[in-house]
Amino acid sequence: METLSPADWLPVAFAALMGIAILAYVVLDGYDLGVGILMAGATDPQRDRMVASIGPFWDANETWLVLAVGLLLVAFPVAHGMILSALYLPVAALLFGLILRGVSFEFRAKTDGTQRTLWNRAFIGGSLLAALAQGYMLGLYILGLEQSWAAVGFGLLTGVCLAAAYAFIGATWLVLKTEGELQARAVGWARRALGLAALGMVAVSLATPLASDRIAAKWFELPYLVLLAPIPVATAGLFALVWVALRHLPNAADRYAWVPFAGAVGIFMLGFHGLAYSFYPYVVPERLTVWDAAAAPESLMIIFVGTLVVLPVILGYTAVAYRIFRGKATELRYD
Repeated sequence: METLSPADWLPVAFAALMGIAILAYVVLDGYDLGVGILMAGATDPQRDRMVASIGPFWDANETWLVLAVGLLLVAFPVAHGMILSALYLPVAALLFGLILRGVSFEFRAKTDGTQRTLWNRAFIGGSLLAALAQGYMLGLYILGLEQSWAAVGFGLLTGVCLAAAYAFIGATWLVLKTEGELQARAVGWARRALGLAALGMVAVSLATPLASDRIAAKWFELPYLVLLAPIPVATAGLFALVWVALRHLPNAADRYAWVPFAGAVGIFMLGFHGLAYSFYPYVVPERLTVWDAAAAPESLMIIFVGTLVVLPVILGYTAVAYRIFRGKATELRYD
């Protein structure tokens, strides 16, 4: 039996690691971006409780973005240059939004009155800008980094839909982590955002095979059509489950408050799985495969060993943080 050389399996391993990091970021930072967006419709006391629900986690959540971009840079340098060159402006907008979020998150706690209101608005604006930029980049990536007006229009659509999806998962997080009037308001937010999130899922699912005959064949030719049918069926089932759960929330016993968030995580995971299956083995759609874009095997091996050390640390820190701060969010205090 012929054994695979490092040049064969290392690029695939790094693609898998990068995919895990992107998925973790989209789910974890997605909900705290969503909470930031939803603060636009909350009162000042509710905003404090919303910040308290994400405060212990949001720094750790953004670590996954650093890991994903770092892996893209060191493992697939050619693809890194091609992708970031094509998406320079939305990447700059994303970074500006994240910086604005970080600064306003700290400064809102040290001010009051008009200044506090301004920093709250900055946090909301930074969250929305980061979500829109990520969705726009997703739309252009799906269309192979095309720069036509149609691609820009599709990017804007996916930007709005991804922001709605983040608001949706953020609302389900608040259903899980809060109680009383804020929880009831979060249920309403989740119900309203659910439809737009579903629209975004449908738009991406339709555009992806239309963008490439290769991807269309992977989904619609036999036997793949039958073997892959459980993915859209399960996704639709999770949307229905979340909708039913939200109709029975909030309730006095706080039963099933975890179901909407768990369902939202499942929807994100299935959507990401569909995209990963569609684009593999390309790291730049229809241009560069993981093997074409990979760095030298010797470099990849060194980086791979380092990643095996760093990844458990990130996983351990994240697990400990979620373990310590489990349960309902409490009053926000800085003394």
